[in-house]
Amino acid sequence: MGIANTVATSGIVRTATDQVPLGNTGAYVSRIGIGTGTDGGRVQREMGQEGFTRMIRYAYDLGINFLDTADMYRTHEMVGSAIKGISREALFIQTKMQWDAPTIPEKPLEVLDRFLKELGVEYVDSLLIHCATQPAWDTHLRSMMDAFDVAQAQGKIRYKGISCHGLPSLRRAVEVDWVQLQLARINPFGKHVDGLDGSWDEKGDVPATVTELEKMHAKGRGIIGMKLVGNGDFRDAKVRKESVQFVMGCEFVHASIAGFASIAEIDETLANANEALAG
Repeated sequence: MGIANTVATSGIVRTATDQVPLGNTGAYVSRIGIGTGTDGGRVQREMGQEGFTRMIRYAYDLGINFLDTADMYRTHEMVGSAIKGISREALFIQTKMQWDAPTIPEKPLEVLDRFLKELGVEYVDSLLIHCATQPAWDTHLRSMMDAFDVAQAQGKIRYKGISCHGLPSLRRAVEVDWVQLQLARINPFGKHVDGLDGSWDEKGDVPATVTELEKMHAKGRGIIGMKLVGNGDFRDAKVRKESVQFVMGCEFVHASIAGFASIAEIDETLANANEALAG
């Protein structure tokens, strides 16, 4: 398992498609990855399989090998179809397991087996607990965490982690050393960034979020940014450029995912990121 450990070195201009390390985990991914959960995956599903596959293959040919999906997006099978014929070791596939308070999956390992079947793979590179909101999530979701540990020992996942909604759960994630990878909401405008309670439309507290992510970075965690363009809400091209370039300048963010809906969006994001990285 694994992908080539190629990373930009001194004297070489950094780019959005560099293979970069996720903290001290040993994982490498393209600096920009493809998300498949815009509006809960609706945007990607409405592309249809042919359009979705064309987009994934276009991105892959450019050097993007990081794919992010989740059970709740209902895009597992679309991803599985899109990657047929690509060497498994050439890809970094991340998915997420949902929980709905107070319900927790009774048999997380069986849920994971379903994920693998839908994706058509024998393992995923990263499995995250999806959308933790409670400050004591590590107590409430202990059975999921234990199951992820078993799956990791079995080779069904390579890395484990969490995505958080809200500063209470994010702050707790800093303290929980079980977390290897953190999927974190970050953009300069606070749109869908973590705030006081994690509600979807609350005003995010960017400085407080940055503080917590810097703490994670110092611990060697792999930090993956999301919501670069506010879940697709940034309609102004200048705003999208400012947001992407802000995130590219955040040294505590190792890689980022964006929910592309077209080849044009890929081109724009890579151009914005490359301009920032070259500067």
